[in-house]
Amino acid sequence: MAREELTRLTGNGNGNGNGECGEDDCPNVYRTERGTFVVQGDTSDAFTPPQGEGLVEIPESVLREAVRALGW
Repeated sequence: MAREELTRLTGNGNGNGNGECGEDDCPNVYRTERGTFVVQGDTSDAFTPPQGEGLVEIPESVLREAVRALGW
């Protein structure tokens, strides 16, 4: 899946974001056409996830921005 196929919910520079993200840097939250989410952020080593899965850590402000973008 290409980034262009995702809806960017955070860090889009439209004045609604936290102002910490540029075009490609993180953290960011994206929504897929299937209604799932892709989270871009620093990798976390809080625990070892199952094979094929990964952990990312994002600030609270990014999650709040994504919730606002969805109108929740």
